Amino acid sequence: MSALDKKRIIDIVDCNYIHASVLFYFGIEFYNYSELTLEQACAAKGLKLESVVKKLESSTLCEEDVALHEFPIDLVIEYLKHAHYIFIKQKLPYLSRLIECLDNHSEGYEAVVKDLKFVFPLFVEDFIHHIYEEEDTLFSYLLSLYHFKKGRGNISKMYFEMENHSLSSYASEHQEHDDEMMGIRQITRQYQLGEKSPLHLRVVYAELQALESELKTHAKVENEILFPKALALEREVNESFKKKIQYN
Repeated sequence: MSALDKKRIIDIVDCNYIHASVLFYFGIEFYNYSELTLEQACAAKGLKLESVVKKLESSTLCEEDVALHEFPIDLVIEYLKHAHYIFIKQKLPYLSRLIECLDNHSEGYEAVVKDLKFVFPLFVEDFIHHIYEEEDTLFSYLLSLYHFKKGRGNISKMYFEMENHSLSSYASEHQEHDDEMMGIRQITRQYQLGEKSPLHLRVVYAELQALESELKTHAKVENEILFPKALALEREVNESFKKKIQYN
């Protein structure tokens, strides 16, 4: 028997906020099952206790150590698209639900809760729009360059695409989104909490801070790895154009 079996859900989450997200994906919203033990909550949801315990015990805050500098640009793009998928399908829905279910009458935090419930859905909408736009424009253009360099693609079509895309503009627009959570930080006063802050709010703040950290890492990959590779690739394709013109 695991040490978690007989623990209350509220104690499991209080011990490690990451456990809240693990439980959420099993359909156990900690604020609705807080006084039940893990065993009782699993029984109520018809879940296999061993599977939930195994996932809880393996949950970690460590990030993957991925040597992206060594990857070709198409794999860097796939890595970023996978991160987009995780944001859209997992992290943002989970945080949205957490914030939506916050108690409007949390003592001392009524204004913060009200503002979060108003602002966060707008943040999510803008963020998702930015992601889809990036994939449809920047990523699509870079993959065209990559495939052309590999000998696939029409030269006139590629030339037209290069005339209608500007990596410097993409980079500039991207930097404008590098601090997307500034408004959230202002609302939460830099995620400031008191000693008696409700557990639900502490989980929300911890998840917001984790999201911000992941967004910074994501932006760093794009700024320090993707864009340098993209500029080098574009120069190489330009050089190939010049050679073809000379030979003709």
